[in-house]
Amino acid sequence: MMPADPLPAECVANSVADSLPLVLRPAEPRDLPAIAAFWNPMIRDTAVTFSADERSVEALAAMLDARRAAGCEMFVAALGPGPAMGFATYAPFRPGSGYLRTMEHTIILSPALQGRGAGRALIAAVADHARAGGALSLIAAVSGENAAGIAFHRAAGFAEVGRIPAAGWKFGRSMDLVLLQLRL
Repeated sequence: MMPADPLPAECVANSVADSLPLVLRPAEPRDLPAIAAFWNPMIRDTAVTFSADERSVEALAAMLDARRAAGCEMFVAALGPGPAMGFATYAPFRPGSGYLRTMEHTIILSPALQGRGAGRALIAAVADHARAGGALSLIAAVSGENAAGIAFHRAAGFAEVGRIPAAGWKFGRSMDLVLLQLRL
C-alpha cells in the first residue's frame, strides 16, 4: 500500500486557520503594522476608499490615539493568537456639538478574513461601544463602486439614507458616495 500524498502547504495552512477561533479585542500598537499591510493595498488598488493616501504605522497610531481621546475605539479581529486581519473604528460623523450622537465608522477586512463572520462581529463591537457612549446612529459612507460593502451593511441592518453622485474621485473617474445608517 502506497502512502498518501501529503497535503499541499496552502491546504494545511487553511485547515489550521479554519480551526482557530475568531478573536475580537481593542487594537494595540503591535497591531498597526498588520493593519497597514492589509489596508494599504486596498487604498492603492481599489475603489473601496476614495483616499489615495496610504497609512503609515505612525498615522495609524495617531488615529488610534485621537479616537480614544474622543471616547471612541478601534477593534481588531484575528484568528486565534495571530495578527490583526481586520479592524473597525468610529469617530464623530461631523465636527460640532450637534453631531455628538452620530458616528461614522470604518471597517476593513483582509481578504483572508472575509466571509468568516468577522465583519458582523466587528460592526457589533463598534455599535455596542458607540451606543454605550451615547451615540444614536452609526453612519457608513461607502463607495458606490463597492457593491459588496453596500450589501454587507444592508445585511448588518443599515438602511440606505442617501446617495451623493460624483462625490469621490479616484483612478481618473468620479464615484458616487452611498450613505447608510444604523439606528442604535
